Amino acid sequence: MNRADAVVIISAQAEWEVVRDVYTTLEIKKTPFGEFGETTMEGLKVVLMHGGWGKIAAAASAQYALDRWRPRLLINLGTCGGIAGQVQKGEILLVEQTVVYDICERMGDPQEALDFYTTCLDLSWIGDALPVPVRRVRLLSADHDLDPGEVPTLRERFQAVAVDWESGAIAWVAVRNHCPCLILRGVSDLVDETRGEAYVALSVFQHGAETVMRTLLSALPAWLSLGLKAQMSKPL
Repeated sequence: MNRADAVVIISAQAEWEVVRDVYTTLEIKKTPFGEFGETTMEGLKVVLMHGGWGKIAAAASAQYALDRWRPRLLINLGTCGGIAGQVQKGEILLVEQTVVYDICERMGDPQEALDFYTTCLDLSWIGDALPVPVRRVRLLSADHDLDPGEVPTLRERFQAVAVDWESGAIAWVAVRNHCPCLILRGVSDLVDETRGEAYVALSVFQHGAETVMRTLLSALPAWLSLGLKAQMSKPL
């Protein structure tokens, strides 16, 4: 079997385009979800994979990656929208817990439904000596961009600092497959209670996404070295 030490899932197309720009020698192949390429970092076999945007593609591509390459570590790198006043643009977030907040249960206990898709990631293997400064957070996920009208509720109910589309699905799949998972998201743009800066100027997101992804990719070898040192001691 063609196994990998780590699979790095990149969700959005704008994020994947930066990967293609950085790894110019990557031999591009195809999965049912998008492109991928194999490379070596820190002496480790690594698959870089475009998983697709939204919870459906994120969950399906994560399971595909785990089944096909059976990695010791699953990584998701990408962007997120930050809540103004709670986080800074460009800040790198290390995800400790994910909450899928767009579940709407009207026939049973809505909290039970919410809890079912809330995932805590075990990051005890990381330790304290991290390769770059990060902020440990709970990240919220939904299949829509953050509505400015939701900001007060999310801030009060979940102490939310940022949201994205895919992290909740990827974390949920990884935990159920007993695979260590590292999710790092950078804040590409900010939303407050009245507007989202990227909603009126898409270039804000595009520029933010490129800046964030280049920051995350430059630190990727160091994160791989840290993660695989912990995981390589475990039996296959």
